[in-house]
Amino acid sequence: MRVADFDYFLPEELIAQKPVYPRDISRLMVVDRKKGTIEHRIFKEVVGYLHPGDVLVLNNTRVLPARLFGIKKDSGARIEVVLLKRLSMSRWEALVKPGKRVKPGTTIIFGDGELTAETVTMTESGGRILHFSYQGVFEDILHRLGKMPLPPYIKSELDDQERYQTVYASREGSAAAPTAGLHFTTELLDKISSSGVQICHVLLHVGLGTFRPVKVSEIEEHKMHAEYYEIEEKSANIIQNAVAEGRRVIAVGTTSVRTLETVMQEHGKIIPTSGWTDIFIYPGYEFKVVNGLITNFHLPKSTLLMLVSAFLGKDLTMKAYETAVKEKYRFFSFGDAMLIL
Repeated sequence: MRVADFDYFLPEELIAQKPVYPRDISRLMVVDRKKGTIEHRIFKEVVGYLHPGDVLVLNNTRVLPARLFGIKKDSGARIEVVLLKRLSMSRWEALVKPGKRVKPGTTIIFGDGELTAETVTMTESGGRILHFSYQGVFEDILHRLGKMPLPPYIKSELDDQERYQTVYASREGSAAAPTAGLHFTTELLDKISSSGVQICHVLLHVGLGTFRPVKVSEIEEHKMHAEYYEIEEKSANIIQNAVAEGRRVIAVGTTSVRTLETVMQEHGKIIPTSGWTDIFIYPGYEFKVVNGLITNFHLPKSTLLMLVSAFLGKDLTMKAYETAVKEKYRFFSFGDAMLIL
């Protein structure tokens, strides 16, 4: 299956640069998989499409202020670092820019020198392994010096850094937000819960895969970067019971989908577990848990668009995206949403 088949035309002006306020007044495209119909709503109207007994699954990861700006010790050249994965107390996998200036042995200084990093090695994907030196608590220093690692297509800084966090974010560790969840307010979640929908959480720390384009020509040749996930006993039981009873499990975001499809065991059971997943979902995949999906509009030729195509069907997905462009929906992280049922 060709990666080029998942391309589409997107005018640059439709790439959302700022989030809307309040969160739940973004637009919502509702797509019915069986009927092939497309409706246009406001996100807060999502409650009308959820039924008592449904399970809504949220990814409660929290984004680290993982974007750091430093200088090379030997030359003073400006270096940008985005932390992706913690390997030990002092070692991280990271993206660096410009990469050609950061070779093994390079030392980068951040702030007034309270944080330094030595480049240990390069990774296969073009990143770096950095060894940090500091006094005190690393997370405290990171919160003082770091900024939100916004995607490169967003050109301006956020006025409110919390707007790149979901209202239910609680487990810090992501290099990017699970953006489908950015549309929810606390009030909307309360309304959904009051309607008889069960809400539960899983965890997937969003990592390198968010930043890396698919570089192969055939989908089957692409290798996903592993990301850390967890599902606790309460959520495992809620989701297991819904699957057993034939009730709908609706995932908020592709990260929740990947977690749910990872934790389903071969014997059809979901148990409390944690680990690293590199599951790659593309057309032809048979879903074992997820019956509905809330997601944003994704980049052309991305693994996220391929996952949506696996769930919705490629033809209907591309029709929905063509409609979204025609109707001037807002795209990507701060854009509008799609509900697929």
